[in-house]
Formats: sequence, structure tokens, C-alpha cells
Amino acid sequence: MSSGTQTVPARGAYIAGAAEAWQGEGREIHNPATGELVARVTESTPEHVDRAVRAARDAFSDWSRLGYSDRGTILHACAEALQASVDALTATLVAEQGKTIREAGIELRKAADTLEHYAGMSREVRGVSVHGLDPGVDGRVIRRPLGVVAAIVPWNFPTTLLCNKLGPALLCGNTVVAKPADTTPLTTLALGEIFARAGLPPGVFNVIPGAGAVVGEALVAHPLVRKVAFTGSTPVGEHVAALAAIGSKRVTLELGGSDPMIICDDADLAAAASAASMGRFYNCGQACLAIKRVYVLQSVADEVVEAIVAKASRLRVGIGSEPGSQMGPLHSEAQRGKLERQIADSLAAGGELLTGGGRPTDPALADGWFHQPTVILDPPRDSPLAREEVFGPALPIWRVADFDEALRLANDSPFGLGSSIWTRDLDRAQRAEAELDCGYTWVNSRTKVYDELPFGGLKSSGYGKEHGSEAFDYYTDKKSVVVRRG
Repeated sequence: MSSGTQTVPARGAYIAGAAEAWQGEGREIHNPATGELVARVTESTPEHVDRAVRAARDAFSDWSRLGYSDRGTILHACAEALQASVDALTATLVAEQGKTIREAGIELRKAADTLEHYAGMSREVRGVSVHGLDPGVDGRVIRRPLGVVAAIVPWNFPTTLLCNKLGPALLCGNTVVAKPADTTPLTTLALGEIFARAGLPPGVFNVIPGAGAVVGEALVAHPLVRKVAFTGSTPVGEHVAALAAIGSKRVTLELGGSDPMIICDDADLAAAASAASMGRFYNCGQACLAIKRVYVLQSVADEVVEAIVAKASRLRVGIGSEPGSQMGPLHSEAQRGKLERQIADSLAAGGELLTGGGRPTDPALADGWFHQPTVILDPPRDSPLAREEVFGPALPIWRVADFDEALRLANDSPFGLGSSIWTRDLDRAQRAEAELDCGYTWVNSRTKVYDELPFGGLKSSGYGKEHGSEAFDYYTDKKSVVVRRG
């Protein structure tokens, strides 16, 4: 993939309400589907980080003094501005990330919906009062914003994963410095300008593009940052948590996943197969929360496997900007290489390839990081497809003897993000709800995340919650106040 000589946009950091000029050689942003040069972006330094954090700290005083309803009004205006910009931003998101036009539109609208959700909650934030602690003595528990929040966001869903943090953080009175992935900074930088035009004060939201090892580490380690909200891989998340321990910063981690789906013999098999296909191949399989392991009871396995293979085989792999494309490329050469290694090792160990397994043969896709939708039956249970997070369009399916075996294997993973069960049996559904060791379980439902419900993982999938009113607990400090009357 070469950069060519074409003239492309050049972007700098967004600090204190101003888009800075591009500086130096910078970083080239390439389209994962075509290799074309999309833009050049400043390679930020610790000096940029320091200025952004200080701008956020300076803006914190006035922003945090506004009432919740006032901040909610501004957040509502930001949501409306983002919604109005979806068409304009779609092409940028497709070009830098690689996803399809449809997926980019869904992501951007969901990001706006999340901001709107928290704007609507601005009149519902309540404290706690305790009367009569002693004669003439009452108590209150009040919420106080933390200060400057570092929001570190990966490349797979740059805007929704940002707004999951931005909505509750800003509503609670914090200010934010966002660090997008080094390969997908463009849409996030554009959001800074969109929100400023909607009325967000300078310094309340800042964006620093650049390498994680430089910019990310400087941001997490900055002494004025009081909270780190991170979404990304488990190894990097654990490193972030260790850095944030210096200074005792608050941390939430939304990390990797290997979500199981259990399909019982009494399920709506067609609906379950459809949910498995959508949950695995959406966004080219590049999601922490996605169907990555399927366990189907033996008696219905042939029917379910046939349906999933048929759906995977029909998916139209193509360049994201082309209207007919249903699945775009992997985001990078490294991502495709890792997926190919996981598939090859699992097949060598004994899995049966049912469809896909390699790169598309279409010459029009040769310059991108494409891979066929792949389904593998019964790979060994110690293979990479069973034990590792698989961040790409490969779905392993295992036939199991009974429901108890399915539950045991579903929990036999270092990860604990999401899970699904398909059954008409209420007892099975309730057992799954109680026993699946993860933060989210869908029963007879596709894997859709709702802003109304808390979301977060267990085990190597992280800790802390996003979404729901529960997110407020991770962006505020609860302070006890004792008042003696008279």
C-alpha cells in the first residue's frame, strides 16, 4: 500500500476549541479497502497532551458549575448536530476505518443517540438524603465530577465508543481529552468542531491524535488526569491500568471478549442462525462484543450449521464505499495476518472448514485487507479459535451433547464480556442468565446494546460500567455531607 503523490487533507490536534494546523511529516491515514491515502495527521507529542489536559482543566471550573439541565441542553445540541452531520461524516468513517456505508451510518446515528440519551437524563440525576442520623443531624450524599477524563478509544467503532464515554462524562460535569486510535482519528477530530459549533465551550472536549505508546501513555500518566476510560485489547488495557495506578486515577476498562452463543434444541433455529451470522460478521467481525463461539445441541446441529454456512457464503465482501458491499475489509495487515494464523492453527489441529478460510479472489479487492467469511466446525477446544479473542470474520461452531455441557464450555474462557442463549425453555433461560459468567446476556435476541442498561465485562474483559444510569458512578465521586440543624 503506497501513499502516492496526491494532495489530501492534513489535520492537527483539536485543543481548547481550535483545530490546530498539521505539523511535520505526521502520520498517513490509508483506506483499508484500497490502500489509498486518505489524510495526513499530526503525530502528537507529550507537549500536545500537556496543553490539551491543561485546557480541559481550565475549562472544568466553569463547566462543572453549570447545572445538570444546562449541561444537558448543550449535550442535546451536540447530539442534534452530530445527527445532522451523519451523511457528511459517513464517507470519512468509511475511508479511515474500512466499514461499509450502512455500518458507518448505523454507528454515527448510534453515537448521536447515546449523547441524546444522556442529555435526556440530565433532569433525572438524584442524590441521597438520610434524616435523623442523630437528633438534629441529617446527612446527604452528593455527586461531584472528577475533573479531567482521558477517553482512549480503539479503531473498530471510533464514534460510538467515544460517545459511550463522552455522554456521561460531560453530563456529570467532567471535561475530556480524547485519544482516538492512530489509524482512525479523522471522524473524532471532526466531532470536536461539530460540537463547538453546537455550543460546547472551548476546552471541554479536546482530541489528541497519535501513537498509543507516546500520546496514550503521556495522557494516562498526566498528573492532572483524574479518570481514564479505556476501550481496547486486554494486554493494552492491563498496561493502562498499571500506569493509572500511579496517582490512584479512577479507571474503567472495556476489553476483549469471546462471547459464546448457546443454541438449544427447542430454539427458533432460523432466528438463532441469523443472529449468529449477524453477530459474528457485522463490521467484519471486528467487535469486542460479538458472537465468537457457538455451541449447538447435537440433535439440531446439522440444521443450524447449514443455515449459518449458507448465510456466511452469501455475504457480499467488498469495498466499503460501494453501495452493494455487506462486509468490508479487516482494518489492517496485522489484523488479517493474526486472523489467518488463528484459522490455520485451528484447522491444523483438527477443525473442519465449512466455508471461506482465505482471501477473496476478486482482483478488485487485492489492494485491501479482505478475508472471506469463515465457518469452522468442531476445532479443538484448546485451539486459538476457542481460547483467544478472534477479531475478524471467523466463526467456530461446536456440537454439544446437552445444555450442561454447553454452559460449561461457554464459561471455559478467560473472557467474560457478553453471551447469548436461544431457547423456549424458561428454566434454561434463567439458568443461563444466572450462570453465564459475563456482563451481558441476550435471551432469544440479537446482540444489541441498549443505552438504558449497564454494560461491562468480567475476568479478562475488564471492569466498570458504561451505559445506563450506572455509568454516573464511574464519572463522579459520591461525597458524604453531615448537616447539624439549629
